[in-house]
Amino acid sequence: MTNPLPESLRQIRDDFLELGQPDRLQLLLEFSNDLPDLPERYRDHPDLLERVEECQSPVYLFVEVDDDSRVHMYATAPAEAPTTRGFASILSHGLGGLTVDEVLAVPDDFPNTIGLSAAISPLRLRGMTALLGRTKRQVRLRTAA
Repeated sequence: MTNPLPESLRQIRDDFLELGQPDRLQLLLEFSNDLPDLPERYRDHPDLLERVEECQSPVYLFVEVDDDSRVHMYATAPAEAPTTRGFASILSHGLGGLTVDEVLAVPDDFPNTIGLSAAISPLRLRGMTALLGRTKRQVRLRTAA
């Protein structure tokens, strides 16, 4: 395997794959309910967040890279969009604290590996993939200087 998943994302993927399809949707809903709130510095400045246009719902994100090259991903999505919100939460939990290199090495098709393709429309999966892609793009932008 050329791009091994970081432990945090591997555990999330394995948790999904251990469940039957209806329970996978329930786990996604649990992630949706566990999306961390935006830090106050972004709540007061939504202009700093990037919209993920590929998502059907209004999803916004911002990525920080700290002095130790650790990535912190923040996202917001409406409660009425639990699928999208759930995946933003998966990425927030799974990528948070990883190094820049670890985040950039996450396979672009990660959303297709967690066993939701039978339950979620291809359009939603494309939005999930775009959310990961935008996150990686922001990491590259933050580290290019």
